Amino acid sequence: MKKAVISTGSKQYLVAEGDVLDVEKLKDAKSIDFEPLLIIDGEEASIGAPFVKGAKVSADIIDADKLADKVTSIRYKAKKRVHKVHGHRQHLSTIKIVKIISAK
Repeated sequence: MKKAVISTGSKQYLVAEGDVLDVEKLKDAKSIDFEPLLIIDGEEASIGAPFVKGAKVSADIIDADKLADKVTSIRYKAKKRVHKVHGHRQHLSTIKIVKIISAK
């Protein structure tokens, strides 16, 4: 089974064919190609510097606009009447890995 490490949204993901994962929001399109940082094929491993030349990971975008759970941060100072609450919901895209093509 082939596995690859891809980078998107300043994060790295270990993926295999058929995986479905949520990543930071991508452009509105039907499919996208990633350049892998590492490909694992059984006992062989191809390490890129920084990318594996001639290899790519194809993915279909299933849902382009999804919101993550709210993250809340609170600033509070006791006895000083300081109380501030901030909230944030990250926009996500759901992708499905279709094919991992390794370099020849």
